[in-house]
Amino acid sequence: MRPGRRRLRRGLAGTAAAVAAMTALTASQAPGVVPPRPVADADGAADAGTWPVTPNDDSYHVELPPLPVPVPPAPVPGSGPAVRLDPVRAESGIPATVLAAYRGAEARIGRSDPGCRLPWQLLAAIGKVESGQASGGRVDAAGTTLSPILGPVLDGNGFAHIADTDNGAWDGDTRYDRAVGPMQFIPSTWANWGQDANGDGRRDPNNIHDAALTAGRYLCAGERSLAVKAHLDRAILSYNHSQEYLRTVLAWLDFYRRGVHPVADGGGVVPTSPGAGGDTPAERPVGDGGDDGGEGGGEIIIGPPGGPPAPVPTPTRDPAPRPRPSIPGPDPSPDPSPDPSPDPSPDPSTDPSPDPSPDPSPDPGPSEPDCPTPSPSPSELPGESPAPPVTPPPGPSDGPTPGDDPCSPA
Repeated sequence: MRPGRRRLRRGLAGTAAAVAAMTALTASQAPGVVPPRPVADADGAADAGTWPVTPNDDSYHVELPPLPVPVPPAPVPGSGPAVRLDPVRAESGIPATVLAAYRGAEARIGRSDPGCRLPWQLLAAIGKVESGQASGGRVDAAGTTLSPILGPVLDGNGFAHIADTDNGAWDGDTRYDRAVGPMQFIPSTWANWGQDANGDGRRDPNNIHDAALTAGRYLCAGERSLAVKAHLDRAILSYNHSQEYLRTVLAWLDFYRRGVHPVADGGGVVPTSPGAGGDTPAERPVGDGGDDGGEGGGEIIIGPPGGPPAPVPTPTRDPAPRPRPSIPGPDPSPDPSPDPSPDPSPDPSTDPSPDPSPDPSPDPGPSEPDCPTPSPSPSELPGESPAPPVTPPPGPSDGPTPGDDPCSPA
């Protein structure tokens, strides 16, 4: 049973409690935080009780799916047959080994975590945006990339600063980290989430089967149900906390849901925008407008040495994790009006100091035991309660000033 029933508020910073909370996040945007490895069940399912936020290099391919091509006009007599390349047909082709990895990950997670309802098209959309489906499917028969697919060096020069966490084992860099493989995992994230999907005894981020299953586990973290729009958005944002990234992935998700077909490995479309798996390396983050001289991500420090966690913005309030059968129901976020008649503000005349904030309980408090009015009032109105019927009880009172009758008129 997953322990992810507690609420986890993101964006906490500067306190020891925040550091303790953020250690549960996978390679969260906090320096020096090394969370424990998710426990794997019999089918390799990671038992993750929190919803992760991964560091990222903000480098991805920005192409959007093509629009359907209208039917061309009839060819002019004598001009020969018209030759037309259909971009929709081309972009809907996914390299066969890559497509098999996405579908295999969906099937395995569907058995071990059916409540997540992970669609393989989501993995395809992320794989498209992150690496152009492993650089157009340049993988061997086992699904391992023919050459490393690496993101930019995360040295703080325009991109985030992430000091080396894997001693260069995956990215070949012993000073700084780089995102690795067709699904572009930061080495520290891979160390905590990596899966061995093909049973070769290795968890290899360069293998599309291992990477796709790991991405699926990661997206399903924290009792998410990806059939719920808010959970789907949050899962994508955990990969890259950017609204533009979210829109791009959702566009490809919708495109792939309309139909795909396998193509030969190495025969997929290679992205033209800068990024991993394409022909042009990324020189600046996608979200960097170029006005900062290439220092857009330099102030973001992720990785050792330690320090206070950076706040993580979220587009909407996080709902608490909950049992999946009740997910489509009302949002379990804090009730904006827990008491039909709470005191909206402290009584300036009768309670000046003991309670600077409203009592969340339905009872206005022990300081007004026998007030004649049915509910507390934001301020006492002269003449609202006649003085004769008010008889203070013999017991002690916790009012703001000993001896004062809280029910007497001002």
